[in-house]
This record gives sequence, C-alpha cells and structure tokens, in this order.
Amino acid sequence: MKLHGYFRSSASYRVRIALNLKGLRAEHLAHHLRKGEQCAPAYLAINPQGLVPALEEAGAVLTQSLAIIEWLDEIHPEPPLLPKDPLRRAKVRAFALALACDTHPVQNLKVLARLRELKLPEEQVTDWAGWANREGLAACEKLIAGEAGPFCFGAQPYIADLCLIPQLANARRFGVDVSAFPRLLQAEAAAKAMKAFADAAPDKQPDAE
Repeated sequence: MKLHGYFRSSASYRVRIALNLKGLRAEHLAHHLRKGEQCAPAYLAINPQGLVPALEEAGAVLTQSLAIIEWLDEIHPEPPLLPKDPLRRAKVRAFALALACDTHPVQNLKVLARLRELKLPEEQVTDWAGWANREGLAACEKLIAGEAGPFCFGAQPYIADLCLIPQLANARRFGVDVSAFPRLLQAEAAAKAMKAFADAAPDKQPDAE
C-alpha cells in the first residue's frame, strides 16, 4: 500500500489517522505542494486532479480522502469509523463533509494561490483563510453542542474527528482564536491523547520541514 501525500496536507493527515487507527502500514510518498510536485506528469498519471492524497493498493488507485477512508473502513471494519445506526452515520458524515467539502477547500493552497495571482495583499489572503476556518468551525461547534463527548460523537473517534483535527491545525496557522470552540477542543484533546492521532501529525512525518 502506497500513500501519496504531503506532511501539511489536511486531506493526507486525515488518511494517515485512519491508517493508524486501523493498524495499517503504508509506504509514504511525499509530493511537495508548495514546489508544485503534485503537478508533475508522473503524478498526474496517478491522480489527474493533481491533489493529495492518493492511495495505491494492488494495482488500484483511490483518490479523495473521505473516499479512501470509507474504503479502508469497509475492508478493515475494526475499529469502525462510522456508527452503525443510519441516522448517526448521516450526522457524522454531515459533520465531516462540512469541514472536508465546505471549509477546507475554500482555504486550501490552490485557492490561496489564485487569490495571490489576483494581486490581493497577503494580509487579505490570510484574512480570507481565517474567515473560512472561523465560519466552518463555528457551524461544527453547534452541530455537536448536544453530543456526549469526549470525541465529536461520543466515546470513540469517527470520521468527524479525522476531519476536525487537521482543520483546527489549519485554523491556528491562519491566526484563528480557536478558544471560541470549547466543544471542538474537547474532541481534539481526546484525539490527541491517542497514539494514532499523535503519530499522524504533520511534524512527525518524514517530509516535515
């Protein structure tokens, strides 16, 4: 199994956590996003989107972090990353998608690079990224306000937590005051106490700068 990624990529971070929780080993192949290595022809032949992560297994290539995580969960069902109850599954997925599809893409490297191409001052680019994080995290704080902890949806981590931890890291990078989200911080503290999450952190990766 080969995981194409980048140490600071939130989407790659999610998949690293999932692999660790499942006790699975993968060869990590780094593509430096700031140097444009994800746009090299050899990598585009693997993932035409030029995004990370991509997972190679037995001749197949999977892209998009949530698709990879759900595939891992289906072929290695323990520990589960989604609850069994259909309503609970939908709620967990909705939380994960709020971050992975509506928050992270708006402030990712590709979008910020485009803002810079449009000659926006760096301060405005950073403000944009901070705004996107605050909006998304504020909504997620409310989504789990009534959920028992310590994780987002109870006593064990699900894909919601796999998306939350990288997004909080992003928010801090862009100067967001995350103390405004105590329920999310409770889930983060529970996650970071687990070796699977700690070992997946960006600064623990071989390509960390």
